[in-house]
Amino acid sequence: MPRVIHFEICADDPDRAVEFYTEALGWKISKWEGPMEYWLIRTGEEEGEPGIDGAITGREDDWTTINTISVPSLDEYRQKVEKAGGKVVSPKQTVPGVGYHCYCLDTEGNVFGILEEDLSAQ
Repeated sequence: MPRVIHFEICADDPDRAVEFYTEALGWKISKWEGPMEYWLIRTGEEEGEPGIDGAITGREDDWTTINTISVPSLDEYRQKVEKAGGKVVSPKQTVPGVGYHCYCLDTEGNVFGILEEDLSAQ
């Protein structure tokens, strides 16, 4: 069954958001060395500790927080989202060293991501 594996906090000023979450919650935040402005969040100290890690990114439209769900096949689940009445709102994107990703809207207008992990990259 697909599970939430990552969250994104959308921010008008990502640097300000990094400062806030570092100070307020003690999260460990570092700039990602990928092709886009993205800050990785580590929310726990121990591997295997309950919870998930996430990221801070610039705001897209009026999006606020985005949960990303791991799926075995991005193409298959894009079709399932649309068949269930949702909408795919971004093209299939390759995330170097991670896998394949896109954003969707549910029937209530909430944005979420789906990610097919690239097992050969691990």
